[in-house]
Order: sequence, then C-alpha cells, then structure tokens
Amino acid sequence: MQYTQNISECFGAGRLGKPDHAAMLAKTASVLARLRAQHADGSLALLRLPEARDDLAACEGLAAHLMKDTSDLVLLGTGGSSLGAQALAQIVDKFRPIAAPRAGSPRFHFPDNLDPFAMEAILNGPDLRTTRFLVISKSGNTAETMSQALTAVGKIEAAGGGKYLKQHFGVITEPGGRALRRLAERYDIPVVDHPAKVGGRYSVLSSTGMAPAICLGLDPVALREGAAEVLAPILAGAKPEEIPAAEGAAVSIACQQRLRAGIQVFMPYGDRLERFVMWHRQLWAESLGKGGKGTTPMAALGPVDQHSQLQLYLDGPRDKLFTVLTQELAGRGPRMHSEDPELAYLDGRTIGDLAAAEQRATIATLVANGLPTRTLHVPHLDERALGALFMHFMLETIIAAELLAVDPFDQPAVEAGKILAREYLENMKT
Repeated sequence: MQYTQNISECFGAGRLGKPDHAAMLAKTASVLARLRAQHADGSLALLRLPEARDDLAACEGLAAHLMKDTSDLVLLGTGGSSLGAQALAQIVDKFRPIAAPRAGSPRFHFPDNLDPFAMEAILNGPDLRTTRFLVISKSGNTAETMSQALTAVGKIEAAGGGKYLKQHFGVITEPGGRALRRLAERYDIPVVDHPAKVGGRYSVLSSTGMAPAICLGLDPVALREGAAEVLAPILAGAKPEEIPAAEGAAVSIACQQRLRAGIQVFMPYGDRLERFVMWHRQLWAESLGKGGKGTTPMAALGPVDQHSQLQLYLDGPRDKLFTVLTQELAGRGPRMHSEDPELAYLDGRTIGDLAAAEQRATIATLVANGLPTRTLHVPHLDERALGALFMHFMLETIIAAELLAVDPFDQPAVEAGKILAREYLENMKT
C-alpha cells in the first residue's frame, strides 16, 4: 500500500469507544457490497477509471498541443475542475513557481477563484504569444470558467492573435450542446470529453486530472495504478476492517455521533499536500453537507498552523477529529549551521529534521490531550501515492454518505445559489 493509516489513537478515555467504532464499521458492509456490484455492472463510472487506458491517447494529444512552444500554461476551471490538478502540480513543485522555469518547462497558473484583479494579472503578465489555456468544465456552462475563457479569448483577439486561437486553447467538457463546446467548435479548438457519469469533484482520475498530469510530466498510468491498489480489496470482497477507507469513514461518523465532533481537521505536514487537503475539503463538504447532516472539514498545514491553530485545537472546544498526513521529512532540505549556544539543537540539522520532529510532536501532543487523532503516513509521495490518496478519500466520502443516509453525488444548495447569481447579473445595470 502507498500509505498507512493508524486509527488507534482515536480510542481511549475521552475519545471514541472501540465498540462504537465496530458497530459503525459493520454498517459499511452493505455499501462495500454495493460498490462491488456497481463496479461489476459499470453503473458507478468512477470505479472503472483506475483500470481505464483507452482515454489516455486523447489526453496525451491535448497535452502535446498545449505544451508546444509554451512558456505559460493557465488552467481555467473551478472546484473539482482545478483542485485535483493543483494537488498534482504540488508534487512536482510547479504550483507556486518562485523562479523562471528551466528551459522547456513552462510556468503553471491556476486562477481557480473568480477574481477580477487576479484575472487581469494572468492576462497582462505572461507573454500571450506563448501562453496556453486549458479550459475545464464538466457542464460546459460554469459561469466562472466561461467568463475566464471569454476574457482570455478576447484578450488574444485584441492582441491580434485571433487567427491563432486554436493554438492557444484546449478544452475538456462533456459531450452535447454545451456553451464551452460551442466556443471550441467556433475556433476549432481541440476538445477531450469529460466522462458524463463522473461528477466534477470525483473527476480527478478522469481526463480532468490526466491531461494536466501529462502536461506536468507525470505518469497518468501510475496515478491510476495507485488508485487501483486502494480499490482492489473492496473488489476482492475484503472485510470492512481490512479496508482503510471504510475504517476512516466509520471513525469520522462515529466521532460525530458519539463525541459531537462535528469538525474534521485535516493537517498535512509539508507544502506538497496542501492543495490535496483543499481538494478533499470540497469533496467532503459538498458530498455530505445535506439535510442538516455532515461534518465540517477544516484545512490546516504543518508546521505553520502550530502557530495559528494549535492553541485552539488543544485548549478550545473538544469538537474535532484530527487527521494528520505525514511524510518522510527527516534529512531533507538544506542543512543549518550555527555557533550560537541557544541554537545548538539546530546545528547540523536539516529543515526536514525540524519539520519531522514537529509533526511527531504535534501528534503526540494531540494524543496526550485526549483528542481523537488519525494519521496517514505517506513514505514516498509520487504519482502512485497521490492516486491512492485520491481514491481512498473518494471511497471514504461515499461510504460516509451511506452512514449518514445522504446522496454523495448531488449538490442542491449550490445549484440554488448559481441560479440566484445569474438573476442578479441579468438585472445588473451596465
């Protein structure tokens, strides 16, 4: 397995009782059986993505188109159409470029939040002649993404590049009469299909994630192989206690129902999992928050949030379940040297040594304070490991939804807000 999960510190005085967890875990057996059946008959398309290969040629073709003579690649999308790609970019240190790229390696930009000032900076900063745009929208009608795409098209046309628009853009969207697909057809822009039966926030293993992964120089097959490893025990009929995603879902919902732990803190150590946690935050919140049910995901980051959140975690309301994602950090990064006696504990150590000590200390402190704490350890963060984590938490979310008796695939409250925003815009004075 690409990671190890430890839930043992969720039990004990003031924490969860093992019988409560066992009872909740037993309830997952029915959903695991249904997942096996849905994989067998293909009715839950997400479960077939780890084994899929026939869509990768189209993703590779789109990536080759976008990466030709390119200095900057801008991914236009929001939510599930962008967060997975951002998580992928972080494992190759291309989420926040801090210097000019190496020869042949473009800068990557992810303006996933609709902000007028950020969009102006994106369109006025890079050299538009060598800037490419990958536009991703499952529905093909997402207002935020379409507004970004339209302004990008307009900017290139205004700069005299209208006849070259095809070279600047690539599109991923569902088949059918979509606004984004019509835009692509107008300018003969290459389009790769988004699978119609895979929801946006569950789409990272589809073309939505695979095309950006290829642009980033990652191996899409390895990503899917990592996901397949996590899915395999379910398909093989393993018991719930042998399936980490089932154990995690049972811990989460049991802590909420027995301990009133309505907040789940996800805290990775190291920047390379920061966007992954943001991806998970959307997945969990949008899938489970319905009908007065669900738990609130809180994203944190170690070590920095030891200085901004840990006081609250340890001495504030006891309404939280903690999930700490750890990596092998010791010995990594630049080495420190100091002759100051007060800094002798740092002399000869690496940045990774200190970060490793702090992630260990935070877990020990949470446990010592009687707070339910789950850990997921990732020995080597690469494509297989990230693919495994993606699949683990998609499965955990689906299983948790079954325990809460909610539909993990819709988002009715979000749709109501979209309709109202459109009404406001239509009535706005120009």
